Formats: sequence, C-alpha cells, structure tokens
Amino acid sequence: MPEGVKLKVAVVGGGAAGLLAAVIAGQEGAEVSILERNQRVGKKILTTGNGRCNLTNMDLHSSHYHGQNPKFAYSALQSFDNHRAIDFFERLGIAHKVEEEGKVFPFSNQASSVLDVLRYEVERLGIETITESEVKEIHKVSQGFELVLKEGKRHFAHRVILAAGGKAAPNLGSNGSGYALAEKLGHRVVEPFPALVQLKLESPFLKQIKGIKFDGEAEVLVKGKTLAKAQGEILFTEYGISGPPIFQLSRTAAEKLRMKNEVWLKVVLLPAWSRERLDQYLRKRWEDSPEKSVHFSFVGFINKQLVPVVLKQVGIEDINKPVSALTSREKEGILHLLQDWRFQVTGTNSWTAAQVTAGGVDVRDINPGTMESKLVPGLYFAGEILDIDGDCGGYNLQWAWSSGYVAGKNAAGG
Repeated sequence: MPEGVKLKVAVVGGGAAGLLAAVIAGQEGAEVSILERNQRVGKKILTTGNGRCNLTNMDLHSSHYHGQNPKFAYSALQSFDNHRAIDFFERLGIAHKVEEEGKVFPFSNQASSVLDVLRYEVERLGIETITESEVKEIHKVSQGFELVLKEGKRHFAHRVILAAGGKAAPNLGSNGSGYALAEKLGHRVVEPFPALVQLKLESPFLKQIKGIKFDGEAEVLVKGKTLAKAQGEILFTEYGISGPPIFQLSRTAAEKLRMKNEVWLKVVLLPAWSRERLDQYLRKRWEDSPEKSVHFSFVGFINKQLVPVVLKQVGIEDINKPVSALTSREKEGILHLLQDWRFQVTGTNSWTAAQVTAGGVDVRDINPGTMESKLVPGLYFAGEILDIDGDCGGYNLQWAWSSGYVAGKNAAGG
C-alpha cells in the first residue's frame, strides 16, 4: 500500500464469520466496512444453541468437520482454536461455561449477549456497517475491488472478505447469493445441500407414532454397512424423524442419497439393553402375567403409543390376544425390532429446517493458511460459504470464528 493510504477491507456478510473477520481486520488497523443484505447483522447468531449460542466445543478435533477436503479446516482451527475463541469472547465480556459433551455456552445463556459484544466492538473500532445492502457483483479493478450493490451504488475496497453464508435458514437471510459472486470471480462451487436437518422416512406408521420421544440410538446404513451412528433423544414426526442424533447423521444420509444410494436408518429403541438382557426380561415379564394381552403387557415398559405399531410391524395382527398365545417367532420378532427397527430414508427436510449448509465454494482454490483466493489476489473467504461444515455442538460457530479470524488478519495484512 502507498504510504499514508489506509487499507480498505469490505466484508460481504454480517454473520458470525463476517463479524469476527471485520473485528480482527479492524483491530489490525484496516478501514473496514460490513455489507449486509439484512436489516441488521448477526440474525443467525441469535438462533444458535437454541437461543443460547453454543460458542465452541472443548473437543476440537478435525474429525468433527466435513466436506470434499475436510483437512482444509485444520490450519484455521489451529490458528484460532477453541481456547483462543473463549479468550477472545472473555475479553469482550462473555463469561463462559462448559456443559455436557464439551459444549461451551455464554454464562448468561443468551445468544443475544454474544451479538451485543460483537456489535459493541464493531462500533468501538469505527467499522462501518451498511445494512440492507445486497452485493450483486464484485469486479477486480486497479488497486482493489469494486462492489456493485443492488440499488446501483458502488463501493471500493482494496481487499474483500466474502462471508455471505450458505443456504440454510433462508428466513434468517441466507440465500446462497455468495456462491454466484464467487463463481463470477472464477471459483468452483460444490453443489450445496442441507445438513444438520431432519430426515424423511418411508413408513405407513409415522402418523401413529409422531410426537414420541425416546433416548435411543440411530445408524445410517448403505448396503447393510453402518456409515454413521449417534445416540440421544430421538423424536418421531409425521414426515420422519428428528432430534440431535438424527441431525448428526443427516449429512451422511443426504450425501449418500445424492449419490443415488439406497439409504436406511436403523433405530434402536433400547440401546442400554443387551440382547440377552432384553430377552430374559421380556420372557420373565410374559411368564409373570401370561393372561395379559400382548398389547397391555408392554404398558409401563415402552411408550404406549409405540406398542401397537411395533406389534403390527412384527406381523402380530391380533394385538389383544393373551401373551401365552405368542409364538416363538413372534417373540423373536419383537425382540429384534426393539433393537433393530429399519426405515428407508427418502430425503431431508428443506433449507428452512437446516442448521447448516454442506457443500459450497471449493476449497481447492483457496489458501488454507490465509483464506485468500488462489485465483483472485485480495479476495478472502470465511464461514459457511466454504465447502466445510461441522457436527452439532458448537463446531460450525468455531469454524466461523477460526476462518473469520484468519481471513480478517490476512486481509488487513497490508
């Protein structure tokens, strides 16, 4: 930069990654502008962690990240890891606490407090926030970039950080517009699809069991092979199945469906019970009350609403017959279904229901150590717009902070 000229950095997108990138670039001495298409910045932050903002996770292993080249995330995660993220927000005023599975939350339990301190720091650094300003085009010009806004206005910057997000949660402003901007600048895009989302299942019984919650286990299977497994609270719905374990499995299921595979979901209703223990328990239960109907014999053991569906799925038409009339084959069928109930996966819910985007700008054309484009010098990327997505539990926000930090620091590097 010529002496006496302050470096101008434009950040396209005022979400988690964009705000962090802007703050870091501002702290590094750049003149920063945030261009946000919504009426205010940080809308999506307010919804994270069920409104509590799961800032990061203490188990920050690269295995929690996905994409065509998940190792790309390693450098940024090392540069600004979970400990540095916690320290960063502590300095801004966010006391933290660690909960189950290493999840880190603000001590206030309010996502709004995270956005408040980021906005305060933006204002303190004199960063210009231009809302309701959708960037339609980015042109490489002499000494920098010209950004053309929807209303026709033009904005100049020496460097640009593209942090426009993905397509998940379009009601919060994510419409995938950043992909078109990247493609016009020569970047490839891995076709995006919803991740951390509910699964649609094929079953005639869904309306009967919708609303049932249970602590269970689920597995994604292709050609009989388990590809992913998760455990926790699961919820049957009218369209299929939901709950944290399902969200964890949804990326694997969706990716395999896109590859035209037949995908199955194995549901274990009683994961804490070994097959032997369950067999012994049920036999004793039936022996103690042989006169009870098969249906009533399960009352007090599993959800009453599930019982008739389980029995009919096994092939027991008369669910009111006495337990003493159960055949060995029927008993074996019940035992098996309680530990291995399979549903064909037909799809996922839409972008509106998704928490994060899988796919995005191909990371092969980006320097992992700087987040700078290998194709367009001075162009940087951060956050969900990239083909990197994380598991539930604070991993996607950590990616936003890490990639935002690296992009902001290097974009302001002179």
